[in-house]
Amino acid sequence: MRSVKSLVAAGAASLLSSVAFAADMAIAPPPPMAYAPPPVQDFGGWYLRGDIGMTNTESKLHTDLYDTLPANTAWNQYGHGFDSGMLFGVGVGYQFNNWFRADITGEYRSKVSFKGTDFFVFNPGGGLGDSYTGGYRSWVGMVNGYVDLGTWWCITPFIGAGVGAANIRTTGFSDVATFPTGDGRTSAYFADGASKTNFAWAAHAGLAYKVTNNFTVELAYRYLDMGTGIHGQGHFFDGSPAGVSTFQYRDMTSHDLKLGVRWNLEGPQTYAPPPPLIRKG
Repeated sequence: MRSVKSLVAAGAASLLSSVAFAADMAIAPPPPMAYAPPPVQDFGGWYLRGDIGMTNTESKLHTDLYDTLPANTAWNQYGHGFDSGMLFGVGVGYQFNNWFRADITGEYRSKVSFKGTDFFVFNPGGGLGDSYTGGYRSWVGMVNGYVDLGTWWCITPFIGAGVGAANIRTTGFSDVATFPTGDGRTSAYFADGASKTNFAWAAHAGLAYKVTNNFTVELAYRYLDMGTGIHGQGHFFDGSPAGVSTFQYRDMTSHDLKLGVRWNLEGPQTYAPPPPLIRKG
């Protein structure tokens, strides 16, 4: 019996000492809560852009003579068209989210030459051949909006549209007429260049390649409608005035191929973890 009482007493003493030791230990604070960083955005903010490209202008040459031809006139046009040219543009824009952006652009379009030939056969009355030369240069300002269609392997296809103004500055225009069915005489006519500003609109489509978070390269096609180009005072071959010229480049459009770059002025958002929690023991 004495041994059993001794064993119980020893166990109680051990338990009391363990409780006392645990009471003397400091309570360790729990580890700080883990915060998952938000996904890094790869869009947003202002950007600058620059473009260089090739222009391919199409137009319909028109003069009042075309409206007064006799009904029995046979009329054929050959080789009417412009040479290709260059364009140089700059702009500033804003990326609203990962699918929509907009920019304002201005560009200079280099001088391109026009040439063409008309043959008229009058029944009766002989025939007439006209050889034309001319040209134009222009400035174009646009407000554009683009929709990015998703990104695969850093390549983003996009489409867009724009509206603005085009200033068409024509060069001198010459018309050399030959009367082959008569005595072979020729006649010359010249019109001064003139400037006209028109409403313009455009449609865009292309591919963008993101080189870095702040630098993107674009290859794009643009259809551009620029309106009508006019000419100034006309002159006959002997230097006498011929009134304001009625020669016009109507429905001027251009199929442009552009290589562009964009610099994002605001880098992607970064994540700063919250400060650690401080607890009093």
